[in-house]
Amino acid sequence: MTVFQPTRRAFLRGGVAAIGAVGLFGTRALASIDPNSFPDRTFHATHYGPFNAVVKDGKLIGVNAIPELDGQPNEMLLFGVADRTYDASRIEYPMVRKSYLDNWQTGDIKPELRGKEPYVRVDWDTAYSLMAKALLDTASEYGNQAIFSSSYGGWANAGNFRPNVMQGRFLNLIGGCTITQGDWSAGASQICLPRVIGDMEVYSAQTAWEVIRDNTEVFVLVGCDPIKNNRIEYTVADHQIYAPWGEIRDNGCRFISINPQRTASDDYLDAEWISIVPNTDVALFSAMAFHVLEKGLEDKEYMNQYTVGADKWIAYIKGNTDGVPKTPEWAAAITEIDASKIRELAELLAGSKTQIAGAWSLQRAQHGEMTHWAIVNFAALTGKIGKPGQGVGFSWHYGGGGMPQSGKSTPTGLSQGRNWVKNICPASRITEMLEHPGEKFTYNGNEGTYPDIKIVFNAGNNFMSHQQDTNRLIRALTKVEHVFSVDVWWTAATRWADIVLPAASTLERDDISVGGTYSNDKVFAMKQVIEPVGESRSDYHIFEGLADKMGIWQQFTDGLELIDHIQAAYERSAAAKGTPFEEFWAKGYARQPAPVEARRWTRHGDFYKDPAANPLHTASGKIEMYCEEIAGFNLDDCPGYPIWMEKHEYLGNAEEDQVHVVSPHPWYRLHSQMDQSARLRDLYKIQGREPVRINRQDAEKRGIADGDLVEMFNDRGSIIVGAVLSDDIRPGVVSVYEGCWPSLDSKGRCNSGLVNFLTSTQRSSGLSQATTANTVLCRMRKCEDAEGPNRAYEKPEIIEDYEVAAIDEEVLGLDRVATIMEALLADATEGEKIFYERCTVCHGPREVSHFTQNQWKGITPSMFPRAGLDENEAALVTQFLMENASDAPKK
Repeated sequence: MTVFQPTRRAFLRGGVAAIGAVGLFGTRALASIDPNSFPDRTFHATHYGPFNAVVKDGKLIGVNAIPELDGQPNEMLLFGVADRTYDASRIEYPMVRKSYLDNWQTGDIKPELRGKEPYVRVDWDTAYSLMAKALLDTASEYGNQAIFSSSYGGWANAGNFRPNVMQGRFLNLIGGCTITQGDWSAGASQICLPRVIGDMEVYSAQTAWEVIRDNTEVFVLVGCDPIKNNRIEYTVADHQIYAPWGEIRDNGCRFISINPQRTASDDYLDAEWISIVPNTDVALFSAMAFHVLEKGLEDKEYMNQYTVGADKWIAYIKGNTDGVPKTPEWAAAITEIDASKIRELAELLAGSKTQIAGAWSLQRAQHGEMTHWAIVNFAALTGKIGKPGQGVGFSWHYGGGGMPQSGKSTPTGLSQGRNWVKNICPASRITEMLEHPGEKFTYNGNEGTYPDIKIVFNAGNNFMSHQQDTNRLIRALTKVEHVFSVDVWWTAATRWADIVLPAASTLERDDISVGGTYSNDKVFAMKQVIEPVGESRSDYHIFEGLADKMGIWQQFTDGLELIDHIQAAYERSAAAKGTPFEEFWAKGYARQPAPVEARRWTRHGDFYKDPAANPLHTASGKIEMYCEEIAGFNLDDCPGYPIWMEKHEYLGNAEEDQVHVVSPHPWYRLHSQMDQSARLRDLYKIQGREPVRINRQDAEKRGIADGDLVEMFNDRGSIIVGAVLSDDIRPGVVSVYEGCWPSLDSKGRCNSGLVNFLTSTQRSSGLSQATTANTVLCRMRKCEDAEGPNRAYEKPEIIEDYEVAAIDEEVLGLDRVATIMEALLADATEGEKIFYERCTVCHGPREVSHFTQNQWKGITPSMFPRAGLDENEAALVTQFLMENASDAPKK
């Protein structure tokens, strides 16, 4: 393997690794410290906020919030961070499932025993050897498309050097892998809305909050709960948006909430609650449009200037296309909102300066593409989009939406490089892919084929908790030969794995991040606080070690240490222009404030002021109330304009004893993160189980009292949860937070309450293949036979003293890496190099051909500034994207 030298071992012998390992990088910032107490406090930052870690005798003993950086620190930061660091659920050593370890040479690995049999503690080299052999065997025999990365999104931690990035960088060096495309958060709208309004919208900055405060008369929350969901962020939460929400409310803005249940935001904002049947928002907005047209309240001049296709959609609304006028009475029967209320609401919204905020949850439903599109069409019909304080926004509930944007470039970490495999799996279709290799599917207007997966490689992602119909996924995994997982804790994704590698938490290594997902007005140091627990390693060092095992250490590391990459990432940010790295690292943060003009920014404002000079990135350059491109796909479940389509499961076709299950984001967790925190669980769990919010009428019918255990079940699975009775959820609807850790009892029920044992793998449509987690019915009853306590947070059985035979490296065939690497070498354009090195983003595809030209145009305005590209670099990348997009002219 000399072609791939030097190895890490040779590098360390040369002494170069000592550079940067002491001196500056061993220091710890001292902020907000009692001068009479011990000084061991270290600056760090998480999804839950920045803080000073209090360390005594090498142990984390406390978390101090920093008021000047965090507007409203919460319990996840103050309790959860410390709880989970030393929790019993920590993975401390490399582990291999017993049958896999015993039979890896014969292949009789008994995949049906995943999740049931003990693990064996092994050393790092044994784990690396088994993984390297499996990866090379699979790539050589089946091709790299048979390796599947389930590590999408990068939510594992707030740092730049996330596990999914490190895994992607490693796998792409050996030829790549099949990847997930899209996501669970907003999979339907991120594909639909760029064609409708020229931008993903769901991951876009919102109108500056001061513009809302000074202009908006009516603010409509459609399934939207910003007070809850802004508790966490994709980067570092700074909670600066809470006080502005109060100012907007106190300035006289009227809030209206359309939701099956009353939320924390409704209480905080004094919102009027309009209770609606889940999944029926399209019917409501269609009926409001009908009334607007009937009363002549539409803005014809606006539609003529800013939209296309209005006539086709209006014909549907009037009933000219299907013989069914979308009247308030028609919608009342579907939504269970009084027709008079629908008329009142339509006139109010049409006649006021109205901002409509649509949650991502709306489109996590069958035909989910239709919902946000219906909101866009209603806002366009009434002439709102682009006017100060008016229009639509689909990310008000997340990432500090509404905070002014700095517009500055942020730290960019290591590139994942080029993935040579073109196969994808839409994020919520993992089970279908495993069950049906070779089957064709449509996605984003393209046709794909599911590969025959032999390895599932998961790093920092709990796909076992967020994939729908968990029992079906467990069965599908038995078809896979190898399952690898890299994680800090024994989550669901590790308990069904063959090899488990222990990752260090971010407290146990250095990293870097930014504050405010949209404001990007702070850069944060994530400095190492304590030594790694057990034999855990940072994600960077885990994949560095695996790369070293396979002879590609130099390519993975560029011959540098992690701290060197962190410094380089910082130097690529705008903050570096005003604050040297040494000063930034010592202090823990650097500011890059938003300019004054950002405080007056209006979403789509430039388009409204001059649509000719600032066209949208749609085919027409305008809002497409009817989209010819989508219509041209001829999909039965996603037509060319938003229409009401009945769902396969919802209250409109439910049997008498069925209820509709919604599964919003939790209050005390980030998806599944923090579920193992004992102090947080004490705040909300019922008899150790996930709570279910039930209307009192529904509970009384079934003899369920507050605090009882409840069994919820359908033909997909069964879960045990704890009852919370409430009048603030409509009858026939129950609410269970998504993301808890599963634990199966002897009857196959989830004794912890993971809602995805109930949810369906039904797709949203053939356009996006997105999840329909909020389109589900079940039955429920008081649980009289729960089996003992919930054991989701206990370690699986582990054999510590098992005799593990040494592995002969000749058996591994590591020299095969050279053959694979040489086959990948190809000339790349300058624009291609810049894109793969600096422009890959969380919610955009890593394969250029998975987006159209207009979709790329819609994402580059936010992607380029974050990557810090100059005008020439941006032009080179644009040329590369336009030449390789899915609809680019064939060469």
